[in-house]
Amino acid sequence: MMRHEKGVTLIGFLIMAVFLGLFALATIKLIPVYLEYGKVQSTLSKVKTEFDGKNPTITDINRSLERRFDIEDVRRISWKELKITREPRSYRVQAEYEARVYYIGNLYLVAEFDTSVDIQR
Repeated sequence: MMRHEKGVTLIGFLIMAVFLGLFALATIKLIPVYLEYGKVQSTLSKVKTEFDGKNPTITDINRSLERRFDIEDVRRISWKELKITREPRSYRVQAEYEARVYYIGNLYLVAEFDTSVDIQR
């Protein structure tokens, strides 16, 4: 009578290990990108808190963004690349950008971000 063995073969284990390793590498590469996105969101919310209802000018908002981006060490997007549009009763500050991170060979990981705040005048 034949006995059936259970378990993973060596080839199956190696394929699974490679798959998990590639996933772990992608995660490690993308963590700094998402941490920096958190800094961008935090900066926008702090600028909103600073100027909300105080009738700021676009120059005031730009100065605050420049200062806060320098303090937070945001590198993937510049404060100059943010879109500030005038709404009827507010200013909309929008950060829309994409981050590319080298992965393997000629492959890159791309993350697109879009966040905005409305600063009441």
